[in-house]
Amino acid sequence: MAKRKERIHNPEPFDPYGADPAKTKKRSKAPKRHQQEEKFIASNLSSKIMKEALLQQKEEEAHESAPTFFEEIPNVEEDGDDIDDFAGFSETQSQFAGYEEEINEEDERLMEAFLSKEPGQQKTLADLIVQRIKEKDASVASGNTRLHFIFLILFLVWENRPVPKLDKSIIDIYRGVGTHLSKYTIGKIPKAFKHIPSMQLWEEVLYITEPENWSPNALYQATRIFASNFGAKKAERFYKLVLLPRVREDIRKNKRLHFALYQTLKKALYKPAAFFKGILFPLCESRTCTLREAVIIGSIIEKVSIPPLHSSVALLKLSGMEYCGTTSYFIKLLLEKKYALPYRVVDAVVAHFMRFLNETRIMPVIWHQSLLAFVQRYKNELQKEDKDKIRNLLEKQKHKLVTPEISRELDHSRNRGEKEEDLIFLWYCMSFEVLMCEFSFAGFFIEFH
Repeated sequence: MAKRKERIHNPEPFDPYGADPAKTKKRSKAPKRHQQEEKFIASNLSSKIMKEALLQQKEEEAHESAPTFFEEIPNVEEDGDDIDDFAGFSETQSQFAGYEEEINEEDERLMEAFLSKEPGQQKTLADLIVQRIKEKDASVASGNTRLHFIFLILFLVWENRPVPKLDKSIIDIYRGVGTHLSKYTIGKIPKAFKHIPSMQLWEEVLYITEPENWSPNALYQATRIFASNFGAKKAERFYKLVLLPRVREDIRKNKRLHFALYQTLKKALYKPAAFFKGILFPLCESRTCTLREAVIIGSIIEKVSIPPLHSSVALLKLSGMEYCGTTSYFIKLLLEKKYALPYRVVDAVVAHFMRFLNETRIMPVIWHQSLLAFVQRYKNELQKEDKDKIRNLLEKQKHKLVTPEISRELDHSRNRGEKEEDLIFLWYCMSFEVLMCEFSFAGFFIEFH
């Protein structure tokens, strides 16, 4: 029988904390967080942190008590994306930005008959600020001709661009910001520019940066900042004085819209009321909106979801506006969103179309298409009198393909307030009368023979 092997006894006692490092293996990995001892902040470092916090608190209190130049933003809404994480838009991306160019030369020629013969110049932020400066200096010069003379000299020397009466350091800072934005492609936006929404004189400061020279990517970033931090009224002024003139100028020069500017318009619709009042309404009221501009801006309205209340107000406003050919295009797009419109808006759209009862000019195809879209979507919300008016209108304004479709939609619809059961009963009665007439005619024919 084999001899049992003796056990080897360790003379050293077991030490769970590894007191003797020579007898323990070195760790190959770093100790885990819960195995590390807590590290406390040194007393001298904590005192420095407290001093810095007190200094920041004093600066904030001084900033709150500072008058005039900065103001609290009432309605601040955060954008989902970080402004400083902007990677830019590639120049190889489609300049058409996904919209289809549906421009018919014949239809464009017909629309020109409704355009204004005296196109006015688009008012920009620079025009507004220069007008304010001239008014202020004219009032000062009326009391002091010497000051007026000095102002004229400064006006001629300073690059023919008058400067608002602000602190020289502020003017220098924002001129530098404007130079940076004119070359901006990607990266961070200067912090000084992000403070503009909190300024009372934000229009004057924005004018110093020369928005007409910003790059398309810089305009996109600026719209993101202002749409998030401005209220509806201030955002409307930015859209009307800065964004709209830039978009129209780009379309006029290149016959298309830069991809970054197209995305800027989509971002501007973040404030629907400001978008309609600052871009759509001024564009239609100018009566110089071309079909190309309508197709590009209309594609954004078509793609982006808009609250029903804002769409209803926009339809009401467009219906009462002096007619321009492209107005029908925007009306058609809003109608095809199929919102439940108030009766007041439906009646306003009927009144809009009835204005063309005695029109002698040939109406463009888009006008007939917008009438068809209206009848298709809201035929059951029309009164019997309104349907009779539209039938009378169709006798004066005809299109060989669209007019029969409108008549068919009107004939197969119920009146406002009627239920679907009433329509079925009415159809049954009419069918019964037609059948009785056929039987009567057949009996008369047999009796005659």
